[in-house]
Amino acid sequence: MPLAANHLLADLSHATAERYFDRFNAQDFNAVAALFSEQGVLIPPFEAGIVGPEAIAQYLKAEATGMQAVPVSSEASPCDQGGQQLVTQGRVKTPLFTVNVRWTFAMSAAGTIDRAEIKLLASLQELLQFNRG
Repeated sequence: MPLAANHLLADLSHATAERYFDRFNAQDFNAVAALFSEQGVLIPPFEAGIVGPEAIAQYLKAEATGMQAVPVSSEASPCDQGGQQLVTQGRVKTPLFTVNVRWTFAMSAAGTIDRAEIKLLASLQELLQFNRG
């Protein structure tokens, strides 16, 4: 039975991440934010964490409009208190450029996002070229 429970949790974490990406790409940032727990934190690249669904929705509306997230691969592992960590790699397409990204989700046992950290997987040289374009 423990294997089935772990498998169900993995399915739940993957389903939450799929909804995150689907709603993000639909530009439905209120729905993205609703996937976070009340104290959930979104940590964008180079910024402090944004706490709570309302603040996350406002941030995404201001900063992520026009972006598309393309997940390519995911790997889940157990976390504290019955949750899971899901590491997803892929890319984000903006109106100006595309960059490789890693999302690290900490999912609660209930399937909500407690923490989502977004890291750019680009060299400093690549990032500096974005400013020139």
